[in-house]
Amino acid sequence: MESPELHYRQLTDVAIDIKAHRLSPVEVTQAILARIEKLEPELQSYTTVTADLALEQAREAEAEIMQGRYRSPLHGIPIAVKDLCYTKGIPTSAGMAINRNWVPDYDATVVKRLRDSGAIILGKLHMTEGATLEHHPEMPPPRNPWNSDLWTGVSSSGSGVATAAGLCYASLGSDTGGSIRFPSACNALTGVKPTWGRVSRYGVFDLGASYDTVGPMTRSAADSATVLRAIAGYDENDPTSLSDPVPDYLGDLQGVYGARALTIGVDWGFNSEDADPAMIAQIEAAAAIFAELGAELRDVEFPDPGLVLDPSMNLIGVELAVAHEGSYPGQAERYGPAIAKMIESGRNADPVQLGRAMIERDKFRGRMARLFTKVDAVIIPVFMRGSPTWSEVADLVENDMRALMKFTSPINASRNPTVTLPCGFTPDGNPVAFQLVGAHCSEGVLLRAAHAYQQMTDWHTRRPPLA
Repeated sequence: MESPELHYRQLTDVAIDIKAHRLSPVEVTQAILARIEKLEPELQSYTTVTADLALEQAREAEAEIMQGRYRSPLHGIPIAVKDLCYTKGIPTSAGMAINRNWVPDYDATVVKRLRDSGAIILGKLHMTEGATLEHHPEMPPPRNPWNSDLWTGVSSSGSGVATAAGLCYASLGSDTGGSIRFPSACNALTGVKPTWGRVSRYGVFDLGASYDTVGPMTRSAADSATVLRAIAGYDENDPTSLSDPVPDYLGDLQGVYGARALTIGVDWGFNSEDADPAMIAQIEAAAAIFAELGAELRDVEFPDPGLVLDPSMNLIGVELAVAHEGSYPGQAERYGPAIAKMIESGRNADPVQLGRAMIERDKFRGRMARLFTKVDAVIIPVFMRGSPTWSEVADLVENDMRALMKFTSPINASRNPTVTLPCGFTPDGNPVAFQLVGAHCSEGVLLRAAHAYQQMTDWHTRRPPLA
């Protein structure tokens, strides 16, 4: 098998060569910056590229490594950050025209932890306005490198595009209703939506504070394990962050046949209802591979997401209104129509309806908790059919939001972790993916299973048809 080009190598492989002095951080960073310069005019995945700063960091990393001060597997690795994570001295807009020139004076905890691990920060990645479903009209969306007609996934659109196109080795995304999983699926990536609170949200713009999570988007489970290990853990600046010990996610992959003896639940009735049969067949094939790896597949009944879909949308709308009360409605004219509509909905919410929504959310969390007393993980789709086009998503947003969010938003409501990974392509070459969902703080179990699956398949090694 031909070795991948430097920009498409796995993060973990590049890290091994950097540690062994076979590659230098400067060489690697220069290669990625050259690729950004070549492809970014077409893909539009970055809002800001900090080339000079990245090269300065790379030279510092190279000097430290040569002196024997190797920090971590991220030392000298070029990574990019979604533009809702505060970055000291670098513009941070959260996809909003109103914030276009805002420059924070401190780093988000996740950014600080990446820097402390020795990662090279390449810049900030494009996203939808305020992490909602649509890009601001003044900020054109990125282009999916697999097919320009395909949705990029949102709201971490730039994170998905840049990582898939080899414009960074990993990226940070955020997820309130699918925003790590949608772009991971659409771009054939491996993305982790952690347990709520597993990763600090300090210095990260809110969409729906009780739903928001920050996590890695990469090209393999091993790469995601590496990044998650760096950013997870308790943060005194975020009182909602969890104090549970953070495992060595990457180290735990080594020598572990990750799916052996796991019990993996499947609800084929739930998965396949109104879904594309060809996509379901690919997910069934993925489940069969887990069985070959030694997992027990068990029929389960997935809790009805319909009971929590509308309540979650209502609660997120209210939390969005809270997040923007300093500038909306006072500067409403600077907001795009989609986010303004969500904020207005939140501001005008019926308190009785909100109370009912919180009750239903708590019931759903309880049902999910009981599900994971019976199984270690559950397989579900990301979409109803493959990777949708921009026009298909626009139709769903307008006419059937529940169908778009069926497999994603409920997992934010229950606060469970997921790993999204590719499992094939449609006949016309569009990525197909599925989710592994686990109990709270079971990211290590999910990553081990995903890593084992990726040792048996090559879907995660496929690359988009770019120059």
